[in-house]
Amino acid sequence: MVKLKKYNRFLKLFVIFLTLFSIISCSNKNYNLTKIEGKQIPVTEKGNETPEIEKFIKPYRDHINKDLDSVLAYCPENLDKNSGKWQTTIGNMLADACVQRGDIIFKSRENKTIDFCLLNFGGIRAGLPKGNVTSRSAFEIMPFENNLVVLALKGEQVLEITSYFIKTQKAQPLSGMTFTIAKDKTVKNILIQGKPFDVNKTYYVATNDYLANGGDNMSFFAKNTQKFDLNYKLRNVLIDYFKQVKTIPVSKDIRITEE
Repeated sequence: MVKLKKYNRFLKLFVIFLTLFSIISCSNKNYNLTKIEGKQIPVTEKGNETPEIEKFIKPYRDHINKDLDSVLAYCPENLDKNSGKWQTTIGNMLADACVQRGDIIFKSRENKTIDFCLLNFGGIRAGLPKGNVTSRSAFEIMPFENNLVVLALKGEQVLEITSYFIKTQKAQPLSGMTFTIAKDKTVKNILIQGKPFDVNKTYYVATNDYLANGGDNMSFFAKNTQKFDLNYKLRNVLIDYFKQVKTIPVSKDIRITEE
């Protein structure tokens, strides 16, 4: 043991000596950078596995995979984000889920109901294929940490929402609201929860916290008069919705029409 301690002290002193020698040597020389080279190093799942670490984390990974792959519901047909110009089957499903599940919390906390929901086309990151639906499906569709929020919007901002659809020409997920785009690019026949739109009324609109702050140029959301964070991740909204419905309803109703 004494010899080992002496050896360790000697090794430390030797390392210190080499370090000081390198610093002194470098300070007495001038170096010029002449060339920078790089190469691509592929990263693979098996590339840098350490057997001991893999053995340690395997029970945890197996447990997580079991939870993610547990069947929650069944989808009768493929739902994707390219199934229509103004609305899509996956967008309808997502927006409908936010209204249904969000309303439960909003009613209990604020004694109010959600009038409609607007999300963004780009936020949907996967479709929902025909077959068994799992928690993993929800993570694939909505991988972000966004929360569901409800905003109080004046009628003027609701009109801005319809103009946003015309400007972006994308199937932004929408539920609870319908309207018609006229040939002159104006909007008419706006219905919210089946009732004629009232520009003097305040509407409660569900969306996610990213859009609520003006994300995707949805500046009208930033003009809200009240904001209610439901502290309910959209991913969890989907998981709870899947458990609730068992068989995913395929909503193909027309929410936005053109003359």
